[in-house]
Amino acid sequence: QVRLVESGGGLVQAGGSLRLSCAASGRTLKSYKMGWFRQAPGKEREFVASISWNGVYTFYTDSVKDRFTISRDNAKNTVYLQMNTLKPEDTAVYFCAVGPPISTDYSKAAEYDSWGPGTQVTVSS
Repeated sequence: QVRLVESGGGLVQAGGSLRLSCAASGRTLKSYKMGWFRQAPGKEREFVASISWNGVYTFYTDSVKDRFTISRDNAKNTVYLQMNTLKPEDTAVYFCAVGPPISTDYSKAAEYDSWGPGTQVTVSS
């Protein structure tokens, strides 16, 4: 059973940056795809970014392209989300998730089988 724990969230002003980390225990992540999702108050959980098991392929939702970067360090069993030029609309609880390497759609929550508890990101205007 894998356990995921996110960290790095907090309060930041618009235009600022944060780096989220997702550390795993109980399973090595090197053979699995990883994703970041977020959920704002009153809204559905939405896809943010994902990365293939080998780090070769990355995917982003349009609203974060050119601002966010997902990366992974399999030696540290950790995935990162570098968030730059943050906007108030990025405010949400951010979740990391792990799933099988083969996927038809990296952006679907159903393609992931374990989730972290989430970390709050608040961007003030």
